[in-house]
Amino acid sequence: MLLRLGALLSVLLSALPVTAQAAPAAPEPAISWITEASATLDHWYDPQDGRYRTTQWWNSANALRAQLVASSLLGNDVGARRAANTYNQNIAGWFRNDYYDDEGWWALTWVQAYDQTGEQKYLVLAESLFDDMTHGWDLTCGGGIWWNKDRTYKNAIPNELFLSIAAALALRTTGPAAANYEQWALLEWGWFARTGMVNAQGLVNDGLTAGCANNGGTTWTYNQGVVLGGLADLYRLTGRRDLLASATSLANAAMTRLVDASGVLREPCEERRCDLDQSQFKGIFMRNLVALNQVAPSSTYTAFAVRNSLAVWKSRSHANQLGLFWSGPFDVADASRQSSALDCLNAAMQLS
Repeated sequence: MLLRLGALLSVLLSALPVTAQAAPAAPEPAISWITEASATLDHWYDPQDGRYRTTQWWNSANALRAQLVASSLLGNDVGARRAANTYNQNIAGWFRNDYYDDEGWWALTWVQAYDQTGEQKYLVLAESLFDDMTHGWDLTCGGGIWWNKDRTYKNAIPNELFLSIAAALALRTTGPAAANYEQWALLEWGWFARTGMVNAQGLVNDGLTAGCANNGGTTWTYNQGVVLGGLADLYRLTGRRDLLASATSLANAAMTRLVDASGVLREPCEERRCDLDQSQFKGIFMRNLVALNQVAPSSTYTAFAVRNSLAVWKSRSHANQLGLFWSGPFDVADASRQSSALDCLNAAMQLS
């Protein structure tokens, strides 16, 4: 079976142009790819503490979210069971720590768990995490939340997460609570758009200097991604077309500038060495491209997701482990790499 899949992939990859205009359908065996990739990721899940071995706290939130989405696509309850256990093992601390972005990742994962299970406790937890994040907002640099509770850095990712969670919660609550979340989302985007963190190439740099200017930091793929989901949901709330224009511009810039010669997503650190944080980033972009496509469908997004998923699966190890370099070669295996690549496979299935 693997040999037949490999032969099919070779044909598909050679036939698919980098600048494809017509959106190709997901390859027929894509559902089996997700099955294998999700099962491999599950080998790293530790039921004793509800996290994923070989990686870190915030990565575990993203790994769980990838597994939840995979379970939804596959029609099984693995993700829901993992979410229930992770919740039970860690609820004593309410998933809080000293980093607002860590809290944001867990909040979005619990929103996903709520959507799939309907269990109110997950939405309550997401709201609690967002409430804690609001304490990171002040008027330094005109607004925005800090990266951590020591208030050492104002940067893109915690603020993109703040936007995304606020908009998501506004769509899932009613009355004054929903209005409050929507106001936070509008306040966040109004501030973010004015900061200058989006550079002349249309990409988001990492953060701000002490003088509140764009610091020229690395244009990580996840900084191009999370904002797409936030803007998509804010568009659902407001109907403002300018939000879609901003999201489309960011997505197109990333798909043009943060790719290799084959049009496959590439993290800037791949030229030297990526750490366990950075190896998570690309899947986050792909996940949020799906969110944008839900409100502004584009064959370009589908073509991009399929091209990337073909490359991911072709570059796997013999044990169906998925590495950092989506165009290959396979490097090493861990839960961060596996879940990031699973996000890519999920996206191709969702977009096709």
